[in-house]
Amino acid sequence: MKKDNSINVLGSALAMCSTQPVTGFFRDGHCNTCAEDQGSHTVCAVMTAEFLAYSKYVGNDLSTPRPEFGFAGLKPGDSWCLCASRFLQVADEGCAPQVHLEATHERALDFVPLELLERHKTSDA
Repeated sequence: MKKDNSINVLGSALAMCSTQPVTGFFRDGHCNTCAEDQGSHTVCAVMTAEFLAYSKYVGNDLSTPRPEFGFAGLKPGDSWCLCASRFLQVADEGCAPQVHLEATHERALDFVPLELLERHKTSDA
């Protein structure tokens, strides 16, 4: 699998999203992507209780630990590479998490307009 260029939505080098917990399609802490990443895990989102509850409600439980997969479960404040289409969906529902723009891959723009990402940008980098 060849990674796409590691460029963020602002046109600069893609910053780290999270290593605690480790995230990303490649599980390298970055929201890198490639052709095999069908979900486009490119939006570096900061989890909120509201988002995690919504995600669980729609069938994508990110908060329950799954030790058999080495997954401790996410909690509010954790950063996670979220599928771009899921971000768009939760934004439409009014419960989008905040976004680290510097750690959000430019391919997220294939699904989500930059202005929408900017409306949800986190104040801390």
